Amino acid sequence: MIFKTPTKHFFVSGTSEGYTMLNAFDGALLDAGIGNTNLVKMSSIVPPYCELVDYIKLPQGSLVPVAYASISQAEPGVALSAAVAAAYPEDESQAGLIMEYSAPARKDIVEKHVRTMAEKGLERRNLKIKEIRSIAVQTIVESIGAAFAAVVLWD
Repeated sequence: MIFKTPTKHFFVSGTSEGYTMLNAFDGALLDAGIGNTNLVKMSSIVPPYCELVDYIKLPQGSLVPVAYASISQAEPGVALSAAVAAAYPEDESQAGLIMEYSAPARKDIVEKHVRTMAEKGLERRNLKIKEIRSIAVQTIVESIGAAFAAVVLWD
């Protein structure tokens, strides 16, 4: 088995300009503090009893499960935003839900939308919401820009 069920999770975000869209994305990962890891994009579930913690400096080269939103664009002057939200159920024995969203829009609009997505997703599971947490980031493209937001899952 490559992964154990994560026991901890935390939120990160970053932005960057780059030589190409991939370089901008890489810079946004570095800005978020997870650029020297191998991201494994996951679907969007917070395991039961998975503790929300402050940022953890991860070992370089680690395989890191992550639910993320990103956007890259090469149109100067455009606002790019990325956000993630996690909805936690009142019953801690049930899984929480992460939603991701990015758009060429203002940060407040993108964050509000992703929080509603998380709320609706937990409601669809017939779970009462204890709380919703989110993080969002915005950048204005100078040449080639990227925005990135994530929930990192860790053991």
